[in-house]
Amino acid sequence: MAKTSSVENNNRRKALVKRFAAKRQALLAIANNEANSMEERFEARLKLAELPRNSSPTRIRNRCEVTGRPRAFYRKLGLSRIALRELGNKGLIPGLVKSSW
Repeated sequence: MAKTSSVENNNRRKALVKRFAAKRQALLAIANNEANSMEERFEARLKLAELPRNSSPTRIRNRCEVTGRPRAFYRKLGLSRIALRELGNKGLIPGLVKSSW
């Protein structure tokens, strides 16, 4: 199990990203538009820099929904490899069969 503080920090980041998503997208559109003047684009970049760091989506860490583990994460299922194996062995994931040869 991951530290609860790490998981909570990540949840706070997710909330910040959601809160500032529209503003960030609008500023990025202005900053990346070649039709705008250089001053407008530069101002948009400065305003982007003033936003909280944790409002950037790249700062979110993918974590297992069950254990909070940050490594060996399967995006499709939202689980780590360890949680996936445990739930699969218990028969809680439909269609997942433990291989044996």
